[in-house]
Amino acid sequence: MIKKTLLLLSLLPFLVQANDYEKVGVEVKAENLNENAYYIPGLSGSATEYEGFISNAGFVVTTEGVLVFDSLGTPSLANAMLEEIRKVTNKPIKLVIVSHYHADHIYGLQVFKEQGAQIWAPKGTWDYLNSETAPNLLNSRRTLLYPWVNSKTYLVEPDRIIDKDTKFSLGNHQFLLTYFGKVHSDGDMSLLSLNDQTLYSGDLIFEGRIPFVGDADVFRWIKALDRVRKTEMEYFVPGHGTASDQPQETMGLTYRYLNFLVDQLTLAVDEMIQFDTAYEAIDWSEFEDEPAFEAANRKNAYAVYLYLESVFD
Repeated sequence: MIKKTLLLLSLLPFLVQANDYEKVGVEVKAENLNENAYYIPGLSGSATEYEGFISNAGFVVTTEGVLVFDSLGTPSLANAMLEEIRKVTNKPIKLVIVSHYHADHIYGLQVFKEQGAQIWAPKGTWDYLNSETAPNLLNSRRTLLYPWVNSKTYLVEPDRIIDKDTKFSLGNHQFLLTYFGKVHSDGDMSLLSLNDQTLYSGDLIFEGRIPFVGDADVFRWIKALDRVRKTEMEYFVPGHGTASDQPQETMGLTYRYLNFLVDQLTLAVDEMIQFDTAYEAIDWSEFEDEPAFEAANRKNAYAVYLYLESVFD
């Protein structure tokens, strides 16, 4: 009887049941990339489309346990991801690396925290968590993404803050975290699985669609992309879009687009041309057929315009 009790206690971290969370109607499926590296490909859409399943996540299986990269946009999606992990291994979920604290990457954290995982996040995370945006957006998503985000969904605080490039091991695997600072969000970092030569970039890269700029530091974002483009890797997982064994090609759209915005709008700001006039005069033909152009491009351009005004003021 004692042995059975001890066995049950040892298994408690793995016993989160699917019925603890609302079932999802979208297909959440793990794809193997290289050796022990996997990713969960999200769908291409806006924040509340496809039950919030619009970003990527990933995981790496080591001899000591599982490392998870990002946690998707709802607890229900994260629970579906956990079920996919369990098809591969029953090893414990040891660590979750969060690329940045944006809703579509963090609302699933509670699922993995309940599994006993440590949460590591980049410096800048607390700027988000202590802002008005964090609780306000969660309340909004409890309506827009109900029942997958609901009153039981909560913001998970990190156990460790990463503020510099950090190399570490988990079991037989070596990893490198590259810290970029405030780039796409209040704080961004990527993860390179050295054993698998697989890089998980978070939202530094949007593949196959126009990226979301928001209040990004565009100059630092472009510099970060220069660093990422020099990284040796075999497989690449962007924050949104399809993973690839052609990393440079996958990174190309985001890199070209951000440089184009800066080049075109710097001229407008220098010559004090009003935004509407400048926007209409720009030839957007290189990007206008890309997914999310209609939804995101004007907002992105205006955000970059305001950013450049503040830099050159």
